[in-house]
Amino acid sequence: MSSSNGLENAVLLRSHGPYTLAGYAAFRDVIDRDGAVPARLKALFVAVTAIDRRYPDLARRELVRGVGLGLTVTEATAGIIVLSSLRGEGAALEFAELVTRTMALGELPKPQPLPDAAPGEAVANFEAYFGTIPPPLAQLLRLVPRAADAYYLMRRGSIDANPLSPKHGELLLLAILAAGYSPMAATHVRGARRAGASDEEIAEAVLCAIPAAGVAAWMAVGALLEPAAD
Repeated sequence: MSSSNGLENAVLLRSHGPYTLAGYAAFRDVIDRDGAVPARLKALFVAVTAIDRRYPDLARRELVRGVGLGLTVTEATAGIIVLSSLRGEGAALEFAELVTRTMALGELPKPQPLPDAAPGEAVANFEAYFGTIPPPLAQLLRLVPRAADAYYLMRRGSIDANPLSPKHGELLLLAILAAGYSPMAATHVRGARRAGASDEEIAEAVLCAIPAAGVAAWMAVGALLEPAAD
């Protein structure tokens, strides 16, 4: 299998950037190996963050690498689901097309019936997850209740009903949020911990944003992993 380190192909870096190449190779060593998070899922995380940051060639290379490591179509579908929620239709369809071109889909399950939110279900979910109803969602419930139900259904699809486990769904969300340097990352650090993720798993997921978003992705999230004071 060819190297996942695309920077090795930069002739000028080989001549003038040894520290940069050494540092990036060390990051890739963490990303490319089984660790706290399986390597095949980390390849998926890198591919999804690359789509988010508009680097389709990087996304394709990582998805191919993931397939070589045993990534399944069902697992890859998690990327389409989470991108639908976090980044919308365009990014989700771009990743869906990449999955279709890159992976052998085989015989797919029959389409599932679409669920609807029962009265009060969205409120109960928000309170259980956030501990309260965040102000933006409180206003959505007040002004456009149907849209609040829509928000609930999409966030449930991203986490509770994700083809990955809820824990790995949270980690995928975190990788995308880290790639976008988003303040929402704090919410999903807490969510990942509640879903059973260790801080080592969270750290590896966030590091998967570095190929697409650089070391600033870690700086946007890393302080959130500081151990709680005794």
